[in-house]
Amino acid sequence: MSSVRLAIIGTGQIGKMHIANYKAIPGAEIVAVCDVNVAEAERVAAEHGIPSTYADFREMLKRDDVDAVDVCLHNNYHEPVTVAALNAGKHVYCEKPIAGAYADGARMVEAARGSGRMLHIQLNRLFSKETATAKELIDAGKLGKLFHARSAGFRRRNRPFVDGYGTPAFTRKETAGGGALFDMGVYHISQLLYLLGNPQVSRISGQLYQEMAMAEERRSASGFDVEEFAAGFVKFEGGITMDIAESWAIHLGGFEGGAIVGSEGGIRLSGAVSDAEPNRFAFHTAIADLDMDCSVNLELAHVRRRRLAEYPDAYESSQHHWIAALRGQVPLLPTAEIALNTMLVSEGIYLSHERGREVTAEETIAGSVSRSVPL
Repeated sequence: MSSVRLAIIGTGQIGKMHIANYKAIPGAEIVAVCDVNVAEAERVAAEHGIPSTYADFREMLKRDDVDAVDVCLHNNYHEPVTVAALNAGKHVYCEKPIAGAYADGARMVEAARGSGRMLHIQLNRLFSKETATAKELIDAGKLGKLFHARSAGFRRRNRPFVDGYGTPAFTRKETAGGGALFDMGVYHISQLLYLLGNPQVSRISGQLYQEMAMAEERRSASGFDVEEFAAGFVKFEGGITMDIAESWAIHLGGFEGGAIVGSEGGIRLSGAVSDAEPNRFAFHTAIADLDMDCSVNLELAHVRRRRLAEYPDAYESSQHHWIAALRGQVPLLPTAEIALNTMLVSEGIYLSHERGREVTAEETIAGSVSRSVPL
């Protein structure tokens, strides 16, 4: 099959990571990079042997030989660039979260449908060994009727910029839209939504916190106006529920990982990290009226999947999957729809905090205000 010709929009930290990943994927050819920091774009292009650089993404979109673009920008820039690229006839891979607001993400999904082009959102946990194993157990009916999930993400004191890494753009609503929920929660919530079959959200409640001390000079320089910890509870159509705890900073030694439980069994996901022993993937059930706690050899399961697959690399990572889908090897997973539902959950938590009560999905959608930065 012919190679997919790609262009990267944004050559910052994430853009550099994406470029390095593509270089290890057969069939991916990066032909151009774009960044308003032209000197950095040129340096990155020279380092990786990329032939063309641009300062204006609109000029790059005029190229007929670019099949797809990869949007590696801050959250509130996702919608205008993605929609422009889709309307220019390009397939789009976009960093998580889908956008800085549900309203913007919905426009991106609609633009993809209207253009007939593919939109893929970077939800890397969907392609992990434990997600694949959990899905096999669920699809085989080993959990029975699913009824509850837990989404958990833990950092002890690891807030962007104020704790010594990243830039202030991660900590400001004007560029990021949100804090811990948008930065890390998107991975954990989307993983569970995928395993649950992306159910329709009904009602959401939540609370946001920014309570822990930070150096005042860092606080001032960062303009830190997003949450460092979020707690939430979601009700879905059909009776499924999910509780959420997502932390950039909290005085605890760790969280248990995420979980999904059903009438016949339950799965513990590694999910959250901790300062102690890492959480392990486990399957829990009852056999012969005995309570069973089962470990799973994820590595052997992964090897077997690859041996039996027509295209072994097609689900190896988010970017491997993207290239495989563009080459027509496998259908694209509905990452855009899952990412949009993840945004609905997150924005519902923000709205619930603001209004001091549980809110409906309809309220959240109606109250969503665009955070897109005009370009």
